[in-house]
Parts: sequence; structure tokens; C-alpha cells
Amino acid sequence: MASACLQLSGFFISFFGWIGIIIATATNDWIVTCSYEVTTCKKMDQLGIKGLWQDCVMSTDLYHCKALSDILSLPAYVQTSRALMISASIIGLPAVLLVLMSLPCINLGSEPESVKHRRSVIGGILILLIALFGIISTVWFPIGAYRDSGLMTFGFSLYAGWIGSALCLFGGSMITCCTGESPQYNEDRFYYSKKGAPATSSPNHAKSAHV
Repeated sequence: MASACLQLSGFFISFFGWIGIIIATATNDWIVTCSYEVTTCKKMDQLGIKGLWQDCVMSTDLYHCKALSDILSLPAYVQTSRALMISASIIGLPAVLLVLMSLPCINLGSEPESVKHRRSVIGGILILLIALFGIISTVWFPIGAYRDSGLMTFGFSLYAGWIGSALCLFGGSMITCCTGESPQYNEDRFYYSKKGAPATSSPNHAKSAHV
């Protein structure tokens, strides 16, 4: 019962983490760049917004964005972060479905419990992979942007990526490590323990051997 509750909790935590990863990937407010202090830039209307897909200039009367469509000319941190975030968003769908179909309240025919356990572990590993991709992207991107642009602050999309990665890491760990042993392992262990038990000699056999 406890493992089922942990698995269900891990599923919901991972699902919301995956949603956070999708939001971070789809939106562009990763960092806000500024040549001076942020308050000074706001007064001078010189704020810039940088993300995976666009570079924008924001002012009172102007909001102009330039699409980052030339892939070969992009910095390595932008290309890598974009590829990892897209991969994490795509992997999330089969990972969530695998964990969902392995919940105790969902039965697909008369499949054994060992199949559901295996499906849950695979889904949990995929969710941990999503967390790893999100952590690398959301850490490497601001470091690379700081080297290129100087002063900056973190944007909404970056916070969404951090929270989503943390939730996926926590939820994936719960699903992978806290669902207990595979039922197939317990069945095999019981089978081999009975098979390897020494056979007891019958009294008639002992008497015939003595004679």
C-alpha cells in the first residue's frame, strides 16, 4: 500500500514537472539582459530578453524580437539547451504514459505484476533523464549568456525550467527507487529455493539401504 501511494505521488509530481519543462521550452523569457543595473535599464527602456528561440528588445513603445533561425551561427549553449529541452519535452509523453499504465488502479487485461513493475521502472528512468536534460539546459544557458551579455537577471521561463527539473528529479526518484522489488524476482527466488531444497529420505528407503 505504501509503495502504491509513493508511486501515485511520484506520478503527479513528475507530471507537473514535465509541464514546467514544456512551459520553459515554449516560452522565451529565459534571461533579461541589461548593460547597467536593471532599475536603470528599466528607466532608460534598454531591457533585452533572450531565450531559446528569440532575442527581444523591450521598451515602452517597442517590443521587437529577432528569431534565432540560423542554427549554425548560434552559440553552443543555445543549440545544446534547445536540443535538450526539446528532447525532454518529447520524452516526457511516453514516460508519463508508462508510469500511468503501471499504477495499481489501472489494469490492462490480465498482465502479471512483474510487467507493471518493469514498466514503472522504465518510466521512472525516463523521467530522471528529463530532469537531467532540464538541469543541464537551465544551468548552462545563463552561464553562457552571462559570458556574452554581461549583466542579467533570470526570467520566468528559467524559473519554470528549474522547478520542472527539480520536480522530475524528485518524482522520478520516487517512482524508480520506492516501488519495491519486482514480483517476478520474488516468484523466481521462491521457486529456486524450493527446487534447491534437499530431499528427505523416506524410512522404507533407509531400511532397504541398511539391509
